[in-house]
Amino acid sequence: MTGPAGGPTGAPVRSWLYVPGDRPARIGKALASQADAVILDLEDAVAPTAKEEARRTVLDALASGPPAYVRINAPGTAEGRADIEALAKSSAAPAGVRVPKSEDPGELALVADALGVPVFPVLESALGVENAFALATAHPLVAGISLGEADLAADLRATGAEGLTWPRSRIVVAARAAGLPSPAQSVWTAVRDLDGLRADTETGRRAGFFGRSVIHPAQIPVVHEVCAPDPAELDRARALVERLETAGEAAWIDSDGRFVDKAVVERARWLLALAGTEGHHS
Repeated sequence: MTGPAGGPTGAPVRSWLYVPGDRPARIGKALASQADAVILDLEDAVAPTAKEEARRTVLDALASGPPAYVRINAPGTAEGRADIEALAKSSAAPAGVRVPKSEDPGELALVADALGVPVFPVLESALGVENAFALATAHPLVAGISLGEADLAADLRATGAEGLTWPRSRIVVAARAAGLPSPAQSVWTAVRDLDGLRADTETGRRAGFFGRSVIHPAQIPVVHEVCAPDPAELDRARALVERLETAGEAAWIDSDGRFVDKAVVERARWLLALAGTEGHHS
């Protein structure tokens, strides 16, 4: 498992695997999977009548297993308040919590203060998107933001992907403006359509996303493959960092005639971390 922005050495999280919080056998399988991060879900994946059972199961998993994240119910609901209270009282803290239906920066800050762990607001409404930067900077423990696209599309009354183009750009800009990791894409719900998953993840990466939430282990290898840096790009990154370390130049024109400055070098270091040169996934 890895931390909020990546592993102990900073490698970015590629896959966030959701698993229902009331299914202990599936939780065990998820924690043993190749996912970089596992999210124990107390919200959408759990029936209203099973919320308390899920809460107990998740607390047991946190106490006995490897680190995992938790998606709580919306904090403005009775179930969300019960989730926060249970997690706050538990001796085993989650690696972080995803906070759905996020719209109010003040409410998000209260969740962070109550739990003392990294929080990841999920924006699922027009108001949430409008407040993206305010949510991203609501508290020092905000570690990443993302979209919940199914609920968002319904709120926007959008009937096609075109309606999500601007919110997607907005979330990428807000995350980076706040100094947070590039946002993960939302779940690809057509579990058997791995070709569609690959194409959509490639499109998302070009647009500034990195990694995505998944709902089945079969989706993990595809997401990881798309997240892998191009070998030629890695070679250039290594050469840039080596030149910087040996010559100490602040800016220069490389052998291909491209201008290299601090921003280019920072991206090179990020690519090396992603590839495991400066970090690795566990």
